[in-house]
Amino acid sequence: MKPFISFLTRSLVLCAMLMLTAAPLAAADTEAAEATALRLVPQQEKEGYEFRSELWTNELTPDMGRAVRMQLFKGNEYAFCIAVPEKSGVAITAAVLDFEGKPGGEMLPVKAGWGLVLFYKPKKTGQYVVAVRQTDEGKKKKTSCAIVTGWK
Repeated sequence: MKPFISFLTRSLVLCAMLMLTAAPLAAADTEAAEATALRLVPQQEKEGYEFRSELWTNELTPDMGRAVRMQLFKGNEYAFCIAVPEKSGVAITAAVLDFEGKPGGEMLPVKAGWGLVLFYKPKKTGQYVVAVRQTDEGKKKKTSCAIVTGWK
Protein backbone atom coordinates (compact mmCIF):
# COMPACT_ATOMS: atom_id res chain seq x y z
CA MET A 1 0.00 0.00 0.00
CA LYS A 2 2.86 2.37 0.81
CA PRO A 3 4.33 2.26 -2.76
CA PHE A 4 0.90 3.12 -4.19
CA ILE A 5 0.52 6.15 -1.89
CA SER A 6 4.03 7.29 -2.77
CA PHE A 7 3.26 6.89 -6.48
CA LEU A 8 -0.05 8.76 -6.07
CA THR A 9 1.62 11.61 -4.18
CA ARG A 10 4.33 12.00 -6.82
CA SER A 11 1.71 11.93 -9.59
CA LEU A 12 -0.36 14.62 -7.91
CA VAL A 13 2.68 16.83 -7.39
CA LEU A 14 3.70 16.38 -11.04
CA CYS A 15 0.17 17.24 -12.25
CA ALA A 16 0.10 20.35 -10.07
CA MET A 17 3.49 21.46 -11.40
CA LEU A 18 2.37 20.96 -15.00
CA MET A 19 -0.81 22.95 -14.41
CA LEU A 20 1.12 25.82 -12.85
CA THR A 21 3.66 25.98 -15.66
CA ALA A 22 1.03 25.76 -18.44
CA ALA A 23 -1.04 28.70 -17.17
CA PRO A 24 1.71 31.36 -17.44
CA LEU A 25 2.49 30.28 -21.00
CA ALA A 26 -1.13 30.79 -22.04
CA ALA A 27 -1.25 34.12 -20.20
CA ALA A 28 2.00 35.25 -21.83
CA ASP A 29 0.64 34.30 -25.28
CA THR A 30 -2.56 36.28 -24.61
CA GLU A 31 -0.62 39.31 -23.36
CA ALA A 32 1.65 39.15 -26.42
CA ALA A 33 -1.35 39.09 -28.78
CA GLU A 34 -2.93 42.05 -26.99
CA ALA A 35 0.32 44.05 -27.02
CA THR A 36 0.81 43.32 -30.71
CA ALA A 37 -2.75 44.41 -31.59
CA LEU A 38 -2.30 47.59 -29.54
CA ARG A 39 0.81 48.44 -31.58
CA LEU A 40 -1.49 48.90 -34.60
CA VAL A 41 -3.73 51.44 -32.83
CA PRO A 42 -1.64 54.69 -32.72
CA GLN A 43 -1.54 55.15 -36.50
CA GLN A 44 -5.31 54.74 -36.71
CA GLU A 45 -5.82 57.19 -33.84
CA LYS A 46 -3.89 59.74 -35.92
CA GLU A 47 -6.46 59.11 -38.65
CA GLY A 48 -9.26 60.07 -36.24
CA TYR A 49 -10.42 56.69 -34.93
CA GLU A 50 -11.42 56.28 -31.28
CA PHE A 51 -10.76 52.85 -29.75
CA ARG A 52 -12.55 50.87 -27.09
CA SER A 53 -10.54 50.19 -23.96
CA GLU A 54 -11.59 46.51 -23.96
CA LEU A 55 -9.97 43.99 -26.24
CA TRP A 56 -11.44 40.74 -27.50
CA THR A 57 -8.92 37.94 -26.99
CA ASN A 58 -9.30 34.23 -27.66
CA GLU A 59 -7.47 31.19 -29.00
CA LEU A 60 -7.07 30.82 -32.76
CA THR A 61 -6.45 27.29 -34.05
CA PRO A 62 -5.16 26.27 -37.49
CA ASP A 63 -8.26 24.27 -38.42
CA MET A 64 -10.89 26.65 -37.04
CA GLY A 65 -11.08 30.42 -37.34
CA ARG A 66 -12.99 32.73 -35.00
CA ALA A 67 -16.17 34.68 -35.63
CA VAL A 68 -16.82 37.63 -33.33
CA ARG A 69 -20.27 39.20 -33.38
CA MET A 70 -20.27 43.01 -33.26
CA GLN A 71 -22.96 45.69 -33.25
CA LEU A 72 -22.05 48.19 -35.96
CA PHE A 73 -23.86 51.43 -36.73
CA LYS A 74 -24.61 52.98 -40.11
CA GLY A 75 -22.72 56.25 -40.53
CA ASN A 76 -19.63 55.11 -38.61
CA GLU A 77 -16.40 53.87 -40.13
CA TYR A 78 -14.74 51.04 -38.22
CA ALA A 79 -11.12 49.95 -37.88
CA PHE A 80 -10.41 46.54 -36.34
CA CYS A 81 -6.77 46.08 -35.26
CA ILE A 82 -6.27 42.32 -35.26
CA ALA A 83 -3.09 40.47 -34.31
CA VAL A 84 -1.47 37.29 -32.99
CA PRO A 85 1.84 37.31 -31.10
CA GLU A 86 4.52 38.55 -33.48
CA LYS A 87 6.95 35.76 -32.58
CA SER A 88 4.33 33.00 -33.11
CA GLY A 89 5.08 32.81 -36.85
CA VAL A 90 1.34 32.57 -37.56
CA ALA A 91 -0.12 34.65 -40.41
CA ILE A 92 -3.76 35.77 -40.33
CA THR A 93 -6.48 37.21 -42.54
CA ALA A 94 -9.89 38.65 -41.70
CA ALA A 95 -13.14 39.97 -43.15
CA VAL A 96 -16.39 41.50 -41.92
CA LEU A 97 -19.42 39.37 -42.79
CA ASP A 98 -22.68 41.21 -43.42
CA PHE A 99 -26.27 40.04 -42.74
CA GLU A 100 -26.13 37.65 -45.69
CA GLY A 101 -22.69 36.29 -44.81
CA LYS A 102 -20.95 38.16 -47.64
CA PRO A 103 -17.36 39.12 -46.76
CA GLY A 104 -16.31 42.75 -46.97
CA GLY A 105 -13.91 45.29 -45.67
CA GLU A 106 -10.59 46.71 -46.74
CA MET A 107 -7.52 45.07 -45.23
CA LEU A 108 -4.22 46.74 -44.45
CA PRO A 109 -1.97 43.76 -43.58
CA VAL A 110 1.34 43.86 -41.74
CA LYS A 111 4.06 42.63 -44.08
CA ALA A 112 5.08 39.73 -41.79
CA GLY A 113 1.46 38.52 -41.59
CA TRP A 114 1.00 38.58 -37.79
CA GLY A 115 -1.50 41.43 -37.88
CA LEU A 116 -3.78 43.63 -39.91
CA VAL A 117 -6.14 46.56 -39.74
CA LEU A 118 -9.57 45.82 -41.20
CA PHE A 119 -11.65 48.83 -42.26
CA TYR A 120 -15.42 48.60 -42.72
CA LYS A 121 -18.32 51.02 -43.21
CA PRO A 122 -21.69 49.30 -42.67
CA LYS A 123 -24.63 50.13 -44.93
CA LYS A 124 -27.13 49.35 -42.14
CA THR A 125 -27.10 49.31 -38.35
CA GLY A 126 -27.06 45.76 -36.97
CA GLN A 127 -25.12 42.68 -36.00
CA TYR A 128 -22.07 41.89 -38.12
CA VAL A 129 -19.36 39.27 -37.73
CA VAL A 130 -15.61 39.82 -37.81
CA ALA A 131 -14.13 36.54 -39.04
CA VAL A 132 -10.43 35.78 -38.45
CA ARG A 133 -8.46 32.75 -39.61
CA GLN A 134 -4.90 31.56 -40.10
CA THR A 135 -3.43 31.55 -43.61
CA ASP A 136 -1.09 29.09 -45.30
CA GLU A 137 1.74 31.65 -45.40
CA GLY A 138 2.61 31.22 -41.72
CA LYS A 139 3.02 28.39 -39.24
CA LYS A 140 -0.09 26.41 -38.39
CA LYS A 141 -0.46 26.21 -34.61
CA LYS A 142 -2.65 27.25 -31.70
CA THR A 143 -2.08 30.82 -30.64
CA SER A 144 -3.88 33.75 -29.06
CA CYS A 145 -5.58 36.38 -31.19
CA ALA A 146 -6.65 39.88 -30.12
CA ILE A 147 -9.01 42.44 -31.67
CA VAL A 148 -9.23 46.13 -30.77
CA THR A 149 -12.25 47.98 -32.20
CA GLY A 150 -12.17 51.62 -33.28
CA TRP A 151 -14.66 53.93 -34.98
CA LYS A 152 -15.04 57.44 -36.33
